[in-house]
Amino acid sequence: MNGGAAGDAKQQALLSVRGLSVSYGKVQAVRGVDLEVPRGSIVTVIGPNGAGKTTLLGAVMGLLRAGGQVLFEGRDLARADAQQRVEAGIGLVTEKRDLFGSMSVHDNLLLGSFRRRDGRAARQRELERVYELFPRLKERRAQAAQTLSGGERQMLALGRALMGAPRLLMLDEPSLGLAPRIVREVLHAVAQLRDAGMSVLLIEQNARAALQVADFGYVLELGEVSMHGPAQQLLHDPKVEATYLGMLKE
Repeated sequence: MNGGAAGDAKQQALLSVRGLSVSYGKVQAVRGVDLEVPRGSIVTVIGPNGAGKTTLLGAVMGLLRAGGQVLFEGRDLARADAQQRVEAGIGLVTEKRDLFGSMSVHDNLLLGSFRRRDGRAARQRELERVYELFPRLKERRAQAAQTLSGGERQMLALGRALMGAPRLLMLDEPSLGLAPRIVREVLHAVAQLRDAGMSVLLIEQNARAALQVADFGYVLELGEVSMHGPAQQLLHDPKVEATYLGMLKE
């Protein structure tokens, strides 16, 4: 397959990753990865366990030392640490979700906005947006996070990231441990965010679910991009179907 994420993606790309490489000692976990996330799109990276997907996100977030370039809105982030990347507009939801279990849903959400400097009214608007996107969180806003179901905890993790008003939302395995119905609900919410103009980098092992919601996809194998193209094209590619879709149900 050829080309980037879209015909004019180089002009529109919010995130551009060029020649990204990450090593753990002598083991190279990610090698020479090129990837772009156009504005207002969902780009997914699929692949097996151990392919380097989470490592890729960690490098983009500045949590891991990496070679190559990470450009955000054309700015080279080489000297920016993880906090500075958050302040630049990048949000990350890890597969662990990292919630404060004894705190309420409402307080967990407010913690997501603590770096914002645009005032209480803006934070309140973002909070209402999160509650509109995830009505269940509003119903449970006084409950401790540790009392929520797995799907509700994932919604809370997403909502807390949104409270920081990111322009790029990076999600690491949001379907992990969730029932198929809840996976569809969570990814539908992600699609709504894209439709509202947010850019999303989605790391997923559930290849079918990811490709169904994404605009563009990359297949990562042994730390390298082996295929890339429009999500619908990958969804119907015989090799992708045989390798990643055969055991997965709708």
